[in-house]
Amino acid sequence: MRTSNHLIGVLNFLTFLLSIPILGGGIWLSSRANNTDCMKFLQWPLIIIGVSIMVVSLAGFAGSCYRNTFLMYLYLWAMFLIIVTLIGFVIFAYAVTDKGSGQPVLNRAYRDYSLHDYSGWLADRVASRSYWSRIRSCVRDSHVCRNMGRNIGGVPESAEMFYIRRLTSIQSGCCKPPTSCGFMYINETFWSMGNGLVGTDPDCGMWSNDQQVLCYNCNSCKAGVLASVKKSWRKVSVINIVILILLVIVYVVAIAAFRHNKRLDNDEPYGETRMEKAQPSRIHF
Repeated sequence: MRTSNHLIGVLNFLTFLLSIPILGGGIWLSSRANNTDCMKFLQWPLIIIGVSIMVVSLAGFAGSCYRNTFLMYLYLWAMFLIIVTLIGFVIFAYAVTDKGSGQPVLNRAYRDYSLHDYSGWLADRVASRSYWSRIRSCVRDSHVCRNMGRNIGGVPESAEMFYIRRLTSIQSGCCKPPTSCGFMYINETFWSMGNGLVGTDPDCGMWSNDQQVLCYNCNSCKAGVLASVKKSWRKVSVINIVILILLVIVYVVAIAAFRHNKRLDNDEPYGETRMEKAQPSRIHF
């Protein structure tokens, strides 16, 4: 009996440890939200799941130590719901970030981003006027565009050097005009119309050299945010899948250990059925 209880206690300690990477993933998304894509609602599902696993693991640990059947039942049912929720979250994360990617640009190391490449719930939410106004303000206040500036010997880097930079999706979509507009490079966030010809992309008319405006109102900026979200969620989802597999293994072993405890509590040895236990032993002469 003690061995079985110790096994359940160890398993709950393992699930407690597994909750740390999930909670860490939510905190990492939170830091990403503060610095880049500013979509703060994305980290909360992971944080809630991580905290729930911690609490449930502690309940299971207490239940195994004090042989509290109620806490063990609570642990098993709660862990089942957490596993189902985590499966749903992984499927949801892949579904809402399935479409869209940066478009390669000729003679450029960076990519351009178009909102037409994205669709679904996440794209609609980002593109909505009320929600985008908050994201736009957050991206601007994060100074991601201002931090793009590079000086070589006290002089801003040349166009040739800028074109070979690997910009993030936020930098490419929000801090410069789309390449199709045909603007001439002055510095990272200041571009000239040159010969006066402007591309047909609606974002070309939205671009402004005002450092408080830039391309924050552009669809390319929204697409850049979506690309950043997709990259972040995919990284976290890989960790979640690994943790999910481990949680399922721990859960199955915990059920087996819990059933073993019940057999011991009922004085039911392995291999002995209840009918055999109820029948009196026969005396052989």
